[in-house]
Amino acid sequence: MKFIVRTFFRTLRLVLTPFMLAGEKLTTPQGIERPAEAQQKVDRECRNLALYQFRSCPFCIKVRKEISRLSLNIELRDAQRVPQHREALLQGGGKIQTPCLKITDGQGNSRWMYESGDIIQYLQQRFS
Repeated sequence: MKFIVRTFFRTLRLVLTPFMLAGEKLTTPQGIERPAEAQQKVDRECRNLALYQFRSCPFCIKVRKEISRLSLNIELRDAQRVPQHREALLQGGGKIQTPCLKITDGQGNSRWMYESGDIIQYLQQRFS
């Protein structure tokens, strides 16, 4: 029974993934425009951020859309297909759950933020 349920959801994911990704492309909002100096400052601040994500995760899509809306250049790390990113997520954050935003401060200390709502709120407060 467990095999049947697992197979059903894998098949469902395979069928829905192209539609979810197409929907993301079609509905991603236009990024905000900042003066060049302000955008450069934001880009420097984004160097200390990395988003661990799965390509077809609906919560990851939600966060990526907000990143686009805020015109942020945050590194996206695929924890589903890249074993090094998956291992870093497990070692640093303690669990393999996406989305997860890695925030590194000036001293090199890392904070791992899970939950799409928390990540979006953090990005809006910091960069809006």
